[in-house]
Amino acid sequence: MSTNPTARAWAEIDAQSLLNNARTVQSSIGPDPRLLPMVKADAYGVGVTEAAQVLERTDPWGFGVATAEEGAQLRALGVTRPVVVVSPVPEGSLLTALESELQVGISSLDALRETADMAESLGSRAGVHLEVDTGMGRSGLDWRAVDTWGPHVSQATGGTLRWVGCYTHLHSANEGPESVHEQWRRLQGTLERLRPPEGVVVHVLNSSAALRLPEYAVAVVRPGIFLYGGEIGTGLVVPEPVVALRARVVHIKEAAPGDSVGYGATYHAQGAERWATLSIGYGDGLSRALGNRGHVLLRGVRAPIIGRISMDVTVVNITGVPDVGRGDIATLIGTDGDARITLDEVAGLAGTISYEVLTGLTPRIPRIWKGLDGS
Repeated sequence: MSTNPTARAWAEIDAQSLLNNARTVQSSIGPDPRLLPMVKADAYGVGVTEAAQVLERTDPWGFGVATAEEGAQLRALGVTRPVVVVSPVPEGSLLTALESELQVGISSLDALRETADMAESLGSRAGVHLEVDTGMGRSGLDWRAVDTWGPHVSQATGGTLRWVGCYTHLHSANEGPESVHEQWRRLQGTLERLRPPEGVVVHVLNSSAALRLPEYAVAVVRPGIFLYGGEIGTGLVVPEPVVALRARVVHIKEAAPGDSVGYGATYHAQGAERWATLSIGYGDGLSRALGNRGHVLLRGVRAPIIGRISMDVTVVNITGVPDVGRGDIATLIGTDGDARITLDEVAGLAGTISYEVLTGLTPRIPRIWKGLDGS
């Protein structure tokens, strides 16, 4: 177990596991399609500076982000590959996007016009990726109305816009192949009507679809949560764990029968018990939903979380765990000896998904990277 000699709580990020997960996706789709790793939301909370450095070793086609500001950050880090903003870009962020030479996702005719106008004002030619809504419903040009909006796209991309790619978002790839087949059919029908120029990059597959239906990997795939250790569907390969979450024991209490703990006094000692207070709480991103439900590992033994999780501390029952003292390290996600608590187990107990667990970790949690030098 790695330790940080000064932190009250921290996350450990395994660079080699991140790289191995990316290589698993590449192995599934074959040597020709390229990766477009998603590094939005600070690389799903693990730290984009280091994640981009690691993922560069896979020779990706580029990187995917959700905002122009995230893309500008990659440029400031020295990334020269294509950076695609896959979420709609507000008009106020277009200047940042184009000055940073990002490739912009176009999800409406308004966005098409705004991006063309901004490119013209800058005297540049902006790279764009056309988002087609094939069923996600959040954004994108409706596949059923391609004959209405298609001519506008053709006209605009002959001027200040350079048509680089076309993509869609899959809504249920983690649940099975049926919806993927249907969304793929819709996109292919749209492309037949659009007749994009030769060389336009089509990208559809997320992590689940890349491993479930690699035959749809045309030019580029967009892996996300799988890279960072999140499971992506029943029957699919399980990723290597990337993130471990640790916290220190800062207080020990010998609880008498009937003693209560935490706000609302939702837990009472059933007898003489021993409790440990950990220096982590919801202010660090630990979900309050884990109160009286979750567990931690101490000395390789599971200890239940008792009472409500506070902003800065969490209490666990260590009655059955020998020799726990101040300064000991509790594992909230990860391994301790032969015991393990997985990222997806924590997400399930919290009633959420692994994405939210990772991106919810706040800046109070240092990210401690292991193996960045390739060792």
